[in-house]
Amino acid sequence: MTHLDGNVLAGALAEVLVPEVTGLVCRCGGCGADAALGQAVVYTDAPGLVARCASCDHVLLTLVDAGDRRYLSLRGVDVVVLER
Repeated sequence: MTHLDGNVLAGALAEVLVPEVTGLVCRCGGCGADAALGQAVVYTDAPGLVARCASCDHVLLTLVDAGDRRYLSLRGVDVVVLER
């Protein structure tokens, strides 16, 4: 089996993520609902941004700005649903 390093993902991920990230459809790890990221309920009064599922309030993602670095967790997203 032939393998390459992660750089081979650059083109494919750029096509998916660049135009409008909030339009990405994410499947909630809590209730299984599929919804555009832009429909999430976002709280800004934490140490970063916390996005929760609009259907069940499950945490989908957190984004923390730590000055010289940003930390993104998508732990609550089961999958990103991609349509062609």
